Amino acid sequence: MDVIVQILSSGLTIGAMYAVSTIGLALVYGSLNMLNMSHGALLALGGYVCLYAMASLGLPALLAVPAAMAVCGAVGLLIYHLAARPMLSSRNFETQIFIATIGIGAVLENLILRTFGPQPVAQPLNLAGAIAIGGVYIPSQNILILAVSVAMMVAVAMLLNNTRMGRAIRATAQNRDAAQLMGIRIGKVYAQVLMISGALAAISGIMISSLSGLLPNMGGDPMLKAFIICVVAGLGNVYGAAGVAIALGLLEAAIQYVFGVQYSFAILLLIVIAVLIWRPAGLFGKTQVVRL
Repeated sequence: MDVIVQILSSGLTIGAMYAVSTIGLALVYGSLNMLNMSHGALLALGGYVCLYAMASLGLPALLAVPAAMAVCGAVGLLIYHLAARPMLSSRNFETQIFIATIGIGAVLENLILRTFGPQPVAQPLNLAGAIAIGGVYIPSQNILILAVSVAMMVAVAMLLNNTRMGRAIRATAQNRDAAQLMGIRIGKVYAQVLMISGALAAISGIMISSLSGLLPNMGGDPMLKAFIICVVAGLGNVYGAAGVAIALGLLEAAIQYVFGVQYSFAILLLIVIAVLIWRPAGLFGKTQVVRL
């Protein structure tokens, strides 16, 4: 029983962190057909902005986290206006924006490196203590991460289902031309989606760095796993991505316990390949997808 509790605790924490970063990635692809390869750099930026706000400006966590979300949301808006918007009318938009956001991510990582240095830094936003369940002590930080992740997923679901903005986003994702004919301002929707994605990346970066510490390139691994989750769920499927993220987090925790940490990613990739052979469009994806 203690082993099960430990696996559930670790798996839900990992899956919750993956889910928040994956939702932002899936939301952008579902609306714009755009793979935002700078998403990992936005994760790192959010973590460092929170560090700066708390350590240098002396802001409490309740102000530092919204500040990080605002900064990353503003960067997402800049990505739309400076990169995505000029390329939207291009025939090869998906390929061009894919390459462009790789460059944007590299620029952001280098700015972080020059500003904060290459040394690993601890994230000051960390909740001390633990809760005992049987013979297992679950860190309070893990519980906080799970609670924040669930709150963010519920907030995104409510935004998409119960607000005018959310209806416009869903309509644009379903049929861009029809949405335009109904009077929806497509450019405004795209800008909003990239801002929301940036804010979610900031939250994810803060949570990840609270466990592993801050590095300028810390977003690389979460970005790769978020992309894998998007592919398994079906590119652009927001709700499917959240469910697959939780499932893969639990699976990764179980693999780490049984086989060891060094084998977890390799076995996870083998399972993903098997799933995609069975369902090439993803578990919840459509039969046709845009391939780069």
